[in-house]
Amino acid sequence: MAFLMRLCTLVVNVLCLPLHLIEAVGLYEIYKRIFPFCMYRISINYNKIMYNKKKELFLSLPEFRKAGGQLTILEIGCGSGTNFEFYPPGSKVICTDPNPHFNKYLKKSMDQNDHLTYERFLVASGEDMGSVEDDSVDAVVCTLVLCSVKSIQQTLREARRILRPGGALYFMEHVAADPSSWTYFFQHVLQPIWYYFGDGCEVSRETWKHLEAAGFSDLKQRHIEAPLIFMIKPHIIGYAVK
Repeated sequence: MAFLMRLCTLVVNVLCLPLHLIEAVGLYEIYKRIFPFCMYRISINYNKIMYNKKKELFLSLPEFRKAGGQLTILEIGCGSGTNFEFYPPGSKVICTDPNPHFNKYLKKSMDQNDHLTYERFLVASGEDMGSVEDDSVDAVVCTLVLCSVKSIQQTLREARRILRPGGALYFMEHVAADPSSWTYFFQHVLQPIWYYFGDGCEVSRETWKHLEAAGFSDLKQRHIEAPLIFMIKPHIIGYAVK
């Protein structure tokens, strides 16, 4: 099966040569302008399907508010702001995303979720949030983000840096399937074309291993099967305490 998987992946890579060329000459940047619209539509549907899971995940957020203080949340890869509705009223939110073209959809979500205070929108990658001070936020959130960052390890290091002691990183990510499954097979075979469709998304990452090795003091993590298309059914969900 491993040989067949490598062979099929090679065939798909060859078929994707025009896309590889488009990226090499810089024309892929055009899609980055269109991608926020695509993700905005997809995220609405994802939220409907995963509503109960997201509500359950973020239910414990108020526990990380400092006594007498305002809960400060920084979201990595906030996109169009589809997590805002799940945040506790009165929270202060710092939004970050490497794609500035999300701003239009982010503003719409901000207007719809006026139970929150929005401090700023930083155009920054998860690997480099240098303008955010050390130990400065109560919670960091990343959902469907660690699949597309260039370095999971560096993104988690940055999350730990900006979290105050006792703060928590919340995550909901699609991950690699069981290696013995056909889902795992097709995750690898179709990855070359999925990369372009998902603006760098990689469906075959074993993200849970990086979280386990990131040095958090406590990790609450579980694997679930999301009611989504087979390529992104396997998910991990939980939080990690600094």
